[in-house]
Amino acid sequence: MAQAKFSRRGVLRAGGAGLLSAGVLGTLTAGSARAAVPASQRFDLSEPSYDVFRGVMLDEAHHAMQGMAFDAVNRRLFIVQIRDGSSGDDLCINQLDESGKVVGSMHLDKAGHGVSIGVEPVGKDSYVWVECDADSSDDSGRGTALARFKFVAGAAPSGIKKFFTGSDTITCATDPVNSRILVRRKESGKMTFRLYDFSSIDVENGTFTKELAKITQPTLGNGSVTFQGYTVLGSYLYTLDGTGHADAADINSYVTSIDLNTGKVVERFLTKAGKSLVYREPEGMAIMRTSGGEVRLCFGFASRTSVGNINRYANVFHKNVLI
Repeated sequence: MAQAKFSRRGVLRAGGAGLLSAGVLGTLTAGSARAAVPASQRFDLSEPSYDVFRGVMLDEAHHAMQGMAFDAVNRRLFIVQIRDGSSGDDLCINQLDESGKVVGSMHLDKAGHGVSIGVEPVGKDSYVWVECDADSSDDSGRGTALARFKFVAGAAPSGIKKFFTGSDTITCATDPVNSRILVRRKESGKMTFRLYDFSSIDVENGTFTKELAKITQPTLGNGSVTFQGYTVLGSYLYTLDGTGHADAADINSYVTSIDLNTGKVVERFLTKAGKSLVYREPEGMAIMRTSGGEVRLCFGFASRTSVGNINRYANVFHKNVLI
């Protein structure tokens, strides 16, 4: 399939539906919060969505994209997916250039599902943050720690540092504008987010200090939604949920913004970005800052050329209006 290039605005192909009330969407229950994050602007989720790229086949042709992250310093995009032939917990991390072309990949065994990943620029290098040490070797496997290692295309991960070992269902996302990392894991039976500055991490000793925020994940849609990704910018958490579908009339993919200082849902929006994609399934979120300085909220969808086709393709869209 043809690959579209990154552009400053992209081509408007699919917008979203109007902001719906909590009564239509189901219960919107705020999570508990303990935070003092400097207030920031947030994305207006009701604004149109634009293409970043469509129809990109990743290194593992038979598996959908999962989480993604941008290295805004070195202009790199990383997308993770389960490996072809894996029992379900072995991951492939793809590096893409700014045209949407895959330029390299790395494999991480027994890692988890890859719902969300992070990346930390260190000079000219990109260090990937991703779950590891899965609790099961099948598709139900989820990470029990976070791994940090330098991305080197074609090489096995080396010099791995591990954090939060012994966790339950742990993942992360990164804020490339404010140099922060958001860690999500289950604590006392509740999915919990904790926000940190990269500067507060002691890599050698595996410790995080100076926590900026802690919130429990709000309940959306009476708790029946399928969680598909998240990211963070400033004082707001953004989530993506929904399921795959063959009929555009069945679209149920929502983007949601949550205030990290209060744990409250600020906006929840049904997005129809990429509604013409075949078997469109929401997968992954990330914050991108373009070379021109524009900040974008990116979210992905896996697709096929036909419902019965085993090959999967990556498609990424963005919103860019801050309020």
